[in-house]
Amino acid sequence: MSITLTDTKRASIAQKLADMRMIQDLILKNERQFIQECGDTDIQSRLQDMVEDDEKNLGIIETTITQYGNPAEAKDKVQKMVSHIQDMMQGSELNVYEKIAQHELLKHGQVLSGLVVHKAAQVAGADVKEALAPLNAVNFENRAHQEQLKGMLEYLGTRELTGEEPDDSIWAKMQDALAAMTGVLGSTVTQTSDADDMDITNLIFMDHQKVKTLMREIQKTDNPEKIREYFGQLYKDLIAHAKAEEEVVYPRVRSFYGESDTQELYDEQAELEKVLNEMKESEPTSEAFQGMVKRVKEMVGDHTRQEESTMFAAMRKNMNDKQREQMATEFKEAKKRFQTQMQ
Repeated sequence: MSITLTDTKRASIAQKLADMRMIQDLILKNERQFIQECGDTDIQSRLQDMVEDDEKNLGIIETTITQYGNPAEAKDKVQKMVSHIQDMMQGSELNVYEKIAQHELLKHGQVLSGLVVHKAAQVAGADVKEALAPLNAVNFENRAHQEQLKGMLEYLGTRELTGEEPDDSIWAKMQDALAAMTGVLGSTVTQTSDADDMDITNLIFMDHQKVKTLMREIQKTDNPEKIREYFGQLYKDLIAHAKAEEEVVYPRVRSFYGESDTQELYDEQAELEKVLNEMKESEPTSEAFQGMVKRVKEMVGDHTRQEESTMFAAMRKNMNDKQREQMATEFKEAKKRFQTQMQ
């Protein structure tokens, strides 16, 4: 009996991530619009800072989705909700205060979605928890933005009701709230905010770490269903990663990494894919499958050690920051395409 490559809870998390990605894009559009509509230079400046944070957060969400390896579309009801909010924000029925009040609710929902996904990841598996850890940074930023938006609403609401400028204690209270949040959560954000770092070596390393986690989980359990689940994810991750490397990375490094060393990487991945396909058609509790698990672990270990030591060193020596960032973008796009094809 063949190993299944789908899992309901992983698919549900993937759809929730797609929802978050669509809403994050809406959040950015709203904030850019508010900057144009709000005449207060202080609030415009704060909104511009928020836009810069949310551009980074959108990048983190997109990278996390790619690392998770289970592409999905946002729910129909989320798509309809986003369309409705866009119409409302672009219309003239609401003033700036009312639009920002609705935006604060949107931020609140995004925070809750991030927290729910984080908790679900802890239940789904160690590899899911690792892949989605960067969302902690997004959750923190969105929570901090809520405090800033509350300050803006106090300021705009007071001015709307009285026609006078409120005192600056509003901003002081907001800064106090942000400082308290940073003290509690800052270390977590620092540890998990690297997903937006677009160096290709970081993205490849993140893939390697997730694969090693999946291998450990497969070897830790004797539950056939859990083995199917973990192997299903391992299969998709390794195939998409290998194809993206073969399309984007290896052709580019061949000239300075060397013909023989580069070809060795191609050959290793071809052999690895062959073994994975054999495992896909095997019973997870069979001796043959367990033997192939050990073989794959050894193959992955040898392959990743070579890439992380000699290939990464050659890339850093022969490619500048901009070139590595461009390769990271192309690598992510290739992975997305292969992941979608495998769905």
